[in-house]
Amino acid sequence: MKKMKQGFTLVEIMIVVAIIGLLAAIAIPSFMKARTQSQQNACINNLRQIEAGKEQWALATKQTQGATAVTTAVMEYIKNPSSSTNCPAGGTIAFGVIGTNATCDITTPLTHALQN
Repeated sequence: MKKMKQGFTLVEIMIVVAIIGLLAAIAIPSFMKARTQSQQNACINNLRQIEAGKEQWALATKQTQGATAVTTAVMEYIKNPSSSTNCPAGGTIAFGVIGTNATCDITTPLTHALQN
């Protein structure tokens, strides 16, 4: 007597593929939101480091409020300046003047800005 091999039917395979597709459709937007949120948080932390470096530079060189921050001089006061002075989402960071926060030009979908 010859025994037939058991396997999955086409309908069963299609149901599994549909379920996987549905789960992917639900999960991918959440991953994208998490990525955007983490880039925003990293940029804001970089802005904090820049602000701390600006303040240290201003104190060390006796600068007053409104003085233009010399970017190359401020870099000496920032730990790991190569990665701390750029936005992970591709935005451009402007150091600004002493007394004002450094800014990032990204405003959508989440604004990259320090809160006062």
